[in-house]
Amino acid sequence: MMQLGFVSAIVPTLTLEQVFAIAADIGYRCVEVMCWPPSKAERRYSGITHINVQELSPQRIEEIRLLQEKTGVKISGLGYYPNCLSPDGEEAERSVEHLKHVIAAAPKLGLTQVNTFIGRDYTKSVDDNWPRLLKVWKPIVDLAENTGVRIGIENCPMLFTKDEWPGGKNIASSPAIWRRLFADLGSPNLGLNYDPSHMVFQCMDYLQPMRDFIDRIFHVHAKDVRVDQHKLNDVGVFAHPNLYHTPKLPGLGDIDWGKFFSVLGDAGYKGPVCVEVEDRIYEGSVENRTASLAQSYRYLSQFVGSD
Repeated sequence: MMQLGFVSAIVPTLTLEQVFAIAADIGYRCVEVMCWPPSKAERRYSGITHINVQELSPQRIEEIRLLQEKTGVKISGLGYYPNCLSPDGEEAERSVEHLKHVIAAAPKLGLTQVNTFIGRDYTKSVDDNWPRLLKVWKPIVDLAENTGVRIGIENCPMLFTKDEWPGGKNIASSPAIWRRLFADLGSPNLGLNYDPSHMVFQCMDYLQPMRDFIDRIFHVHAKDVRVDQHKLNDVGVFAHPNLYHTPKLPGLGDIDWGKFFSVLGDAGYKGPVCVEVEDRIYEGSVENRTASLAQSYRYLSQFVGSD
């Protein structure tokens, strides 16, 4: 059966122990745990360190194991979402090195899943990004294979501000590019952390990828999105997506979650489905953020059975 969870980025000020207490209290079965290096957040939902993978002592590893045992909540995967192909060479190098630390940490915690972005030099075309992409990512997927870790690439184009125009900061945003990635990198350990909301605002079918790429869907995000047609009519699809779309809690946007889970289940997926809260209406306080997780659980639990 699928397992409902949430992405820990929505509660950045809480400790890992507090995150798991909330999950257990609401009824979630897993949490995707953010593993950014301790630093100041450079954008919303970044810079969050619920597990510091560079300070994983045997004692801390045991504490995390006992926390999962005590709460009955598991870690669905470790999350770190930088731009490993940034045009800023130092940023890209730091991102790659920390991603390798996250991958190396996963088996120490008894895990096999790490979620991230491919990244992109947003000043260049897809083809012009490709040689560097292969050079940077081949050692990363080799490390994943050698450590028994699967890498789930979220399909968000990361195209939301003027600084990300025209290409966005994550190249893996469409089925055509996924097929090219899987073919050219040639690793069974590279797949998707599939988020249907990113297909909606690109005017794409969010159901078909679950049929076509089920063997590559390693992890799933549950985030909804509302496209405001009256705004889109005014600015057009070439405008920044934030001018015409809004991330929402599941059930408050344009995704038909009944169809989503019907197709996902029929395709054979049995892994985690983690709520990713980016609905700003709920971000005023820890209490509101917790309430958003409870609301999302109540809504989605009608579609996901329990063992």
